[in-house]
Amino acid sequence: MKINLGILASRIRLEEKLLIKEARKRSNIDLRVVDPRKITWEESNLQELDVLLDREISQSRAYHVMELMSRTGVKLVNDFETVQLCGDKAFTSVKLKKHEIPTPDFRVAFDSESALKAVEDIGYPAVLKPVDGSWGRMVAKVGNRESAEATIEHKANLDSHYHSIFYVQEFVETGNKDIRAFVLGDEVVGAAYRESDHWITNAARGGESSPYPLTDELRDIVGATSRVFGGGALAVDLLESDRGLLINEINCSMEFKESMKAIDEDIPARLLDYTIGQAEASEEVAHNKCLV
Repeated sequence: MKINLGILASRIRLEEKLLIKEARKRSNIDLRVVDPRKITWEESNLQELDVLLDREISQSRAYHVMELMSRTGVKLVNDFETVQLCGDKAFTSVKLKKHEIPTPDFRVAFDSESALKAVEDIGYPAVLKPVDGSWGRMVAKVGNRESAEATIEHKANLDSHYHSIFYVQEFVETGNKDIRAFVLGDEVVGAAYRESDHWITNAARGGESSPYPLTDELRDIVGATSRVFGGGALAVDLLESDRGLLINEINCSMEFKESMKAIDEDIPARLLDYTIGQAEASEEVAHNKCLV
């Protein structure tokens, strides 16, 4: 069966190049790369796709395309609800806490005064993050009241409405490393340490990868997280602590170029396998309904 696959991406990074290369090797895939900057919804014909894989770096564009696509019969990887939950750190943390999945302590505040109180409730050092963002941008560790006041004042004067929401997180000492695990549906397919000279370990900030074993603890916490967030294709970032593994953040458009160096699995191929499998399962369900 031919699958009409769309890849939603306005920037073609190494990850997208690898996915496109893999898709073009497969005779059962008709590929369309969709740049959301170059379409209008009314004339896009995206509803003719079988499946749409979200690789869009702009969270707002991804939100809107996936929400509009949720009204069609196209299978989405990931669906709008997952993109919305994982794209906002406050939503992510609230969901984790509600389902009793271990995560660092956090507060969400809505003006400068309550943000300062939230920081002092958490205790120093604390981490201030934008609710929407990636690559470690605009993330600050504050070690005392003076630095907290300065950081909060700076955020309060930024233009984006996202900076009027103050997300405050407990700082967990990890020795400048964290773990990125990749999960496709119910299967954890690989994990890697990310380590840096800086406490922010993102690959975009120079973090380097090394192998991390797929322990029972890792599989259990990442599997539980995937179920709570609706399955799909996720990169889950974890912190090692004296309380065990903690879920730090969840990424719904997984970046894997650095982690591939430390993971034996072919992540682009596995991601495409999962995406096509979701489309085929959706087609089978639709076919069976027609037979009833």
